[in-house]
Amino acid sequence: MIFVLVYCTAGISGGHINPAVTFGMFLARKMSLIRALSYMVAQCLGCICGVGLAKGFQTAYFDRYGGGANLVAPGYTKGTALGAEIIGTFVLVYTIFAATDPKRSARDSHVPVLAPLPIGFAVFVISLATIPIDGTGINPARSFGAAVIYNNDKVWDEHWIFWVGPFVGAGIAAFYHQFILRAGAVKALGSFRSMGSFRSNPHN
Repeated sequence: MIFVLVYCTAGISGGHINPAVTFGMFLARKMSLIRALSYMVAQCLGCICGVGLAKGFQTAYFDRYGGGANLVAPGYTKGTALGAEIIGTFVLVYTIFAATDPKRSARDSHVPVLAPLPIGFAVFVISLATIPIDGTGINPARSFGAAVIYNNDKVWDEHWIFWVGPFVGAGIAAFYHQFILRAGAVKALGSFRSMGSFRSNPHN
C-alpha cells in the first residue's frame, strides 16, 4: 500500500504521506517551512479521516484491536520504543533520500520509476522489526489519527514517543545524507577531477 500511495502521489506532492518525511525534506532545504507545515496538517487530517472511516465500517475490529493506536507493548520500556522509532524512521527517511537523489536519478533513468519500491520495502521491514515493540509508528500522522479517534488516556500518555522518535530519526537521516554523504561525494569527485586534470597535463 505504501508503494501504491507513493507511486500515485509522487508526481503531485512528492508522495510524503508522513510528517517525519516532510520534516526531513524541510531540513534538507527541499521545501519551505510554510509548505512543510501545510503538508503536515493535511497528513494529520487525512489520517484522522482514514481512522474514522475504519471505525465506521469495522467498529467491532476497531474496538478489538484498540483502534490501531500505537502503544508500548508489555515487556518493553518507553525508552526502547523511542529508540525503535528513531532507528526505524532513520532507515525509512534515508531510503527515501537515497532513492530520490537527483544526482542518482540523472545517472540512472530507471530510478524515479522504481523509487516507491524500496520505500515500500523499507516500511515492510521496519514494521516486521517494530510491530512487537510499539505497533510501528514511524509516521506521526498515522499515530495521531488513531489516537484522536480511539481517544484513550494511555495512548495519549505515550503519544509523544511517536512524534519525538520519528522527527529525531528523520533529522539524523537528513543530516547524514546531505552533510556527510553528499559532502564526501563532492570531495571525492573534486579529487578525481583534479587527478584527471593532472594526468592530462602532467607539466602543470
